[in-house]
Amino acid sequence: MTKKELKEFLNYKVEQYNQPEFIDSDPIQIAHLFSRKEDIEIAGFLTATIAWGNRKSILKNAKHLMELMDLAPYDFVKNANENDLSRLDGFVHRTFNDTDLKYFVLSLQNIYNNHQGLETIFTKYSTSTSTQQAIHEFKKVFFELPHLKRTQKHVSDPLKKSAAKRINMYLRWMVREDNCGVDFGLWKNISSAALSCPLDLHSGNIARKLKLLKRKQNDAKALTELDTSLRKLDKNDPVKYDFALFGIGVFEKDF
Repeated sequence: MTKKELKEFLNYKVEQYNQPEFIDSDPIQIAHLFSRKEDIEIAGFLTATIAWGNRKSILKNAKHLMELMDLAPYDFVKNANENDLSRLDGFVHRTFNDTDLKYFVLSLQNIYNNHQGLETIFTKYSTSTSTQQAIHEFKKVFFELPHLKRTQKHVSDPLKKSAAKRINMYLRWMVREDNCGVDFGLWKNISSAALSCPLDLHSGNIARKLKLLKRKQNDAKALTELDTSLRKLDKNDPVKYDFALFGIGVFEKDF
């Protein structure tokens, strides 16, 4: 394919998958249960945190988590005391357990009480061309309270060679305006041009087939390479191609 043909093909696939129907099978549906900004932010963040493994399991456990919070995640986080946290006993998704979850709630409480919320932290450290330093700085703030070292593995750091797939996906949800009702576009002071593609097994494999990516590992270097390729196709909204790469990878098995 020529560059022009590739761009036309991927734009077509973006239009195909960046549709409201996409929500029905995607973890973003959990955040779509809510209308309050803070509820969407927290539900989205917690869901993205456990968004690895079997998709049915992700959705089941994310819904269960919201129910444990009485379908009011912001109120739960803001007011959580020791008794409230005990309601989370027994929660588990793969290696993310109730000890991790309780810390996440207390850290989010600290962020909303003392750092003006999630948006403020990411906005402070994002640039016009990248959010990767912001993810690194966010992790430092997130773990400023006493915690078990094991819990740190549930927030990736791109400055430590991670592609940070789940948190890049979360930033796509919060920042990107798609006019299709999928991504929220809640955070107005971060540019969509700065977002990075959530790089996982599916999107990575398709990106390699389309010669958008050569590096074999799905790590921070691969993410930089893929971002460079996608920004040549659309410098203002490169992460829209996540819909194409992921959609083809998951739903088009014969590609």
